[in-house]
Amino acid sequence: MTHIAVAAAPSLGALREHLDTHLDPAARRWYRQALAEAAEHPGGHGPISAWELRLAEAGRRCGSRHADAARVLILHAARADTAALTHVYRQGTADERRAVLLALPHLVPGPDALPLTEDALRTNDTRLIAAAVGPYAARHLDTHGWRHAVLKCLFTGVPVDAVAALDERAHDDTELARMLSDFAAERTAADRPVPAGLHRVLALATAPSRKES
Repeated sequence: MTHIAVAAAPSLGALREHLDTHLDPAARRWYRQALAEAAEHPGGHGPISAWELRLAEAGRRCGSRHADAARVLILHAARADTAALTHVYRQGTADERRAVLLALPHLVPGPDALPLTEDALRTNDTRLIAAAVGPYAARHLDTHGWRHAVLKCLFTGVPVDAVAALDERAHDDTELARMLSDFAAERTAADRPVPAGLHRVLALATAPSRKES
């Protein structure tokens, strides 16, 4: 696949700053302790590791608005590799799965965790789909898989703004343009609305190739 310049996921420093700014004192103490435990005992200990328990607690301790950031930081502190991330994804709740997907750009440099992204894209959970089409997918999904990910967003109502590197990967993609046109025609024939985001992506896919100056 041609190299794609992809905007980075929110930095770990930005996530820490967000939590330090927005959590109340009790929640802030909890998440800092959770990070310390994860860093001290990053591997598995017994049937479930201490940091996995903290992932499960994050929503209750930090609130739903901040749980994603807390879970991503815990996974990073635990130095979760692809095997650990896969375990959490397979065994965890939908919220924990989402956190794994959001953590991939920070923890997995290559395509090893693509099966997790592909699994999320087979679901109809819009929060998982939105997390799955972030920077990790932009870097590592092949062209065929990426096109279908864009269609999945349109089909399920996930805003196309969630798709990382959309402008670059969709540009001058005639096959994607054909798929979008077919999808729009099917919706129109069924007297169903065409998603507004489709027109934006179609404009990118039918734009002429950029000429180097």
